Amino acid sequence: MSEQETKKKGTMQKPRGRGRRRDQKREPQEFEQKILELARVTRVTKGGKRMRFRTCLIIGDHKGRVGMGVAKGADVAISIEKAFRKAKKNLIEIPLVEETIPHDARVKFGAAQILLKPAPKGTGLKSGGPVRMVLELGGVPNAVSKVLGSNNKINNAKATFEALRSLKGAKKAYPGKPVGKTASSGSAKGRKTGRSEGKKTDAKPTKVPQKNVE
Repeated sequence: MSEQETKKKGTMQKPRGRGRRRDQKREPQEFEQKILELARVTRVTKGGKRMRFRTCLIIGDHKGRVGMGVAKGADVAISIEKAFRKAKKNLIEIPLVEETIPHDARVKFGAAQILLKPAPKGTGLKSGGPVRMVLELGGVPNAVSKVLGSNNKINNAKATFEALRSLKGAKKAYPGKPVGKTASSGSAKGRKTGRSEGKKTDAKPTKVPQKNVE
């Protein structure tokens, strides 16, 4: 075969490998996740030191639902996966009034102390550190916060979640369900009472015989 024929065959071949991966689109995720802290921790055992990884993960959908999870694992990927599952179980729904939180909240968790205040439209988030990450992923557009106690990231994040739970209208959220349509025990109670009220009793009042007193 001549050199020209080999060149023609080389030009006719379709591109392989990385070219095909670009066409594939990723499915949109329900929650966005951010790592608040990733640390290597060791535990002293009888045989020596046992090294593991601890991950603090914050997840949210920017629509009022946010969660937090802390987990350990032998690998970074394992710890992130475990923390994500925990965060899904600890989702809360943030109540918003005029694009901000309804009222002030001051909560102490351990040595950490957090102050949250509502802000008018256009203010944005005047906060930093773990508080800003939680409020951003939760979809709070305007708020002011202040860290008054410890600088521990995990404790500050937990104090922020306690402050959000203390707000009026805050409730537990569930993955896969839109905001405002969370499962509650009140609906089940209402169904039971409605069924019981709808039943009619056909029992007739009994007459008590009267004795003639002479």
